[in-house]
Amino acid sequence: MIRQAVAADEPEVRRCAEQAYARYVPLIGRKPAPMIADFARQIAQGVVYVATNDQAVFQGFIVFFAEQGHMLLENVAVLPSAAGQGTGKALIRFCEDAARRQGLGAVHLYTNQKMTENLSIYPRLGYVNVGQRTEDGFRRVYFEKTLVP
Repeated sequence: MIRQAVAADEPEVRRCAEQAYARYVPLIGRKPAPMIADFARQIAQGVVYVATNDQAVFQGFIVFFAEQGHMLLENVAVLPSAAGQGTGKALIRFCEDAARRQGLGAVHLYTNQKMTENLSIYPRLGYVNVGQRTEDGFRRVYFEKTLVP
């Protein structure tokens, strides 16, 4: 099940981000941006959604919002204990469906160049690499997916 996050979810969202991105700290040389996000603010803005299993146990989360004619998928993370069970793909599909419902024709996202698994996962989900640039000291790779209604 995927639902909008509430304030009480913030500790689990933060814990998930810490666990999901911890392995990248040595590669990047510092915490990646998703580890230091202001989750309380994002939850209050209504842009965070959480995935739970059949027993309502937290599995992962996604952050997305409409921006300039497309949906920006800002963050998606799954607890390592829940990895490989389709939660991440379900969260991304949820974002894409929300974009369609809002009449948006595309989803944009970016990932760190050092997160090499993402560089192969996103193309398999229909995302196209549209560029790279350095922002806030992070080398980012940008992807877009055009949505079919």
